[in-house]
Amino acid sequence: MKLYVGNLSFKTTQDSLDGLFSNYGEVQEVAIVNDRETGRPRGFAFVTMDDEGAKAAIEALNGQEFEGRTLNINEARPRENRGGGSGGGGGYGGGRGGDRGGRGGGDRGGRGGGDRW
Repeated sequence: MKLYVGNLSFKTTQDSLDGLFSNYGEVQEVAIVNDRETGRPRGFAFVTMDDEGAKAAIEALNGQEFEGRTLNINEARPRENRGGGSGGGGGYGGGRGGDRGGRGGGDRGGRGGGDRW
């Protein structure tokens, strides 16, 4: 089961998360999400572990303090379900708008919009 772990300290490491979650079951993977542009942590991660351990970890750790922050832990949702039906359409509309704006005024927006299509 893959868990979403939110509200992490920016100093949290894969090893520290592995150590925390391994108290509840076998940890298969820890992925701290970094910002694409800055490379800095975004304050959340995904931890994959056995189902029984994942349920125990959610029960024990959600709302608890870790490295000075109160953790928000729940089962991760599949990527395709996050935006919903209307959210996906809004994203594409934004891309087209950015593309048109980029052509008229700046090549950065134009390239970004062009790469999406």
